[in-house]
Amino acid sequence: MIDARRGILYPARMPEFHRLPPPAEAAELVEWFWIPEWSIEPGRTSRQHVVAYPALNLVVEPRGVELVGASTVATHRDLVGRGWAVGALLKPASVAALVDDPSALRDDSTTFEAPDLLAAVTQAMETGDGLHRERAAQVFADWLVEQIGQVAPAAHQANEMARLLMADASITSAEDAAARLSMSLRTLQRLAHRHVGLPPSAMIRRRRLQEAAQRVREQPEIDLSTLAADLGYADHSHLTNDFRAVLGMAPSAYRSS
Repeated sequence: MIDARRGILYPARMPEFHRLPPPAEAAELVEWFWIPEWSIEPGRTSRQHVVAYPALNLVVEPRGVELVGASTVATHRDLVGRGWAVGALLKPASVAALVDDPSALRDDSTTFEAPDLLAAVTQAMETGDGLHRERAAQVFADWLVEQIGQVAPAAHQANEMARLLMADASITSAEDAAARLSMSLRTLQRLAHRHVGLPPSAMIRRRRLQEAAQRVREQPEIDLSTLAADLGYADHSHLTNDFRAVLGMAPSAYRSS
């Protein structure tokens, strides 16, 4: 199981935030739905920093629907005023049905024309009756199931690939994953390109960095050399270089912040 706590760099700064599992009929399409709701005082901004999962997100907000590609560096968003969003962290099985080339969206996003999805999610969120989030996730899931239809065998393989790369600490290389899935390295690379838009090695790297950030955050006394060894890095410097390249700071600086 992918750890839903990973990825958010400063949890204490988050507005009201919920993660909901998909209903059974959408379990092969969505890892989870994420729903922030915020009300920021006039004149203030709440900056949210994330080292995102190597996956695409389909995001509904009152202003429209956006398909957000996999990122290679930490990102942030500034929240102002009042608002909400309903996002689906898409499993690879969803991606091929929604976009021809997910690698073209790497570190980018595009408007996604889905007026019926926008209307259904907006109606659910604006009821404000305490069950609005569950209702929004359900109509979102229903829309995805209708759009994508039956999941093809290759898409099932892509889901299993992502599960191994992002949740199995014993997988330390693309070759490990290919062997576990009984496929060639080239086939694995094609799956990742078509269904995620990143190479398998980048997905493994993201898992290790997310876990590193989480452990630094939750165990501030942890020795960084020990952490590097636990996560399969050659040494402390290798971890620091990876951390700085993606998060823009060294682990020690993140711990201080």
